[in-house]
Amino acid sequence: MPARFYEQEVKAGLKYRRKLSAFLDALVHNVADGVDRATLTYIFCNDAYLLQMNQQYLDHDTFTDIITFDMSDAKNVLTGEIYISTDRVADNAVKYSTTYEAELHRVIFHGALHLCGYKDKKESDKKEMRRMEDECLQMYFKD
Repeated sequence: MPARFYEQEVKAGLKYRRKLSAFLDALVHNVADGVDRATLTYIFCNDAYLLQMNQQYLDHDTFTDIITFDMSDAKNVLTGEIYISTDRVADNAVKYSTTYEAELHRVIFHGALHLCGYKDKKESDKKEMRRMEDECLQMYFKD
């Protein structure tokens, strides 16, 4: 099933949604072991919306760029909701000297990779996650 993209009181500026959805589907099937079907739902929102979710569901009182919820019921069916703050994406693009479009896609891929089992708490996990994000960016934007 293709990825779905929703905007919650923001304009994400996301282009080529069909291409991105097909890329995400291929990514999940190539990276996640034993997944036959994937349903990824991306919700783009502002800082206030994501902060409220962070507080309510994770007991964190901090701004973040992304929250990923794995809602899978079966091993072979991957279902997830990925919430992304476009405010954080824009700020991080400036902070890391990249474009908004590149940072937005990095975070989109980050959420999918989390659902595929990649972690980012330990330093070694962060390096592997960053390597995979970079690989996804290179593959996606190679055209």
